Amino acid sequence: MDQNTLLDFEKPIAELEAKLEDMRDLASKNNVDVSAAIKELEEKITQLKVSTFENLTRWQRVQLSRHADRPYTLDYIYQITDDFIELHGDRAFGDDKAMVGGFGNIGGKSFMLIGQQKGRNTKQRQMRNFGMANPEGYRKALRLMHLAEKFRKPVITFIDTPGAFPGIEAEERGQAEAIAKNLKEMFKLTVPVICIVIGEGASGGALGIAIGDSVMMLENTWYSVISPESCSSILWRSWDYKEQAAEALKLTAKDMKSFGLIDKIIPEPLGGAHTNPQEMFKIMKETILSEVAELEALDTLTLKNRRIEKFSNMGVFNE
Repeated sequence: MDQNTLLDFEKPIAELEAKLEDMRDLASKNNVDVSAAIKELEEKITQLKVSTFENLTRWQRVQLSRHADRPYTLDYIYQITDDFIELHGDRAFGDDKAMVGGFGNIGGKSFMLIGQQKGRNTKQRQMRNFGMANPEGYRKALRLMHLAEKFRKPVITFIDTPGAFPGIEAEERGQAEAIAKNLKEMFKLTVPVICIVIGEGASGGALGIAIGDSVMMLENTWYSVISPESCSSILWRSWDYKEQAAEALKLTAKDMKSFGLIDKIIPEPLGGAHTNPQEMFKIMKETILSEVAELEALDTLTLKNRRIEKFSNMGVFNE
């Protein structure tokens, strides 16, 4: 693990892994058999990981969803597709770098893949606007969905955003209208739509590409109308209560599944997606192929009606 990106609850695990590495180096250099000690330490590390990650608080899962080493949308796309052709622009204003999309082949089958993209360093984050799309980003996403519909290709969306860009220029160009139109049009799509929260799923910025036949979340992600920090700042006029806000918001994958707001939880490798990206890519690829096979067995009318009915049944009310 990179010591610079370790979260507090990851540090005890990292310390044991460092000891394990030292033990292996010592055995290799001195030709000493310490296999029993190595096996014992490996078991101890596994037990610590299991106990740690089974008992994470909601705020800790929020931290994991934002981990600097966590795979982003383009990481998944490039790793699970045999090829990928990125398409640009909304044909009205410009090309929003916070929203990416294009055609790619997964397991010999062609898909339209769309998602929010964050940056790894300062320059990339500025270019990608921290994964916060402008109206032209949502209009680009919708254009690509209609293109997929034209060529009868399933749509896959990857959700990872702290929210739609809230700047004045975004509002002037119709941010709310762009997101609202996406919601309306995604209900009417005649091809299978699979939506996956891979990191942060905040507010309308996430919902703008999250109306699907199958909506899933990775194990260590969150999905909510507001972030814990923003909720804390509204209720307590301070970010200091973000952990309490996270608990109150009930925003984890388990919470969303229990509320019936998502269909499935995709498991991550022990320790989080960032600890074993290749295994995560394998799980993602298998999940997508399995889901699309089930959805393509349905006719167009059934697909649309099921999608509308699913979202219409969400929520609880008392008369």
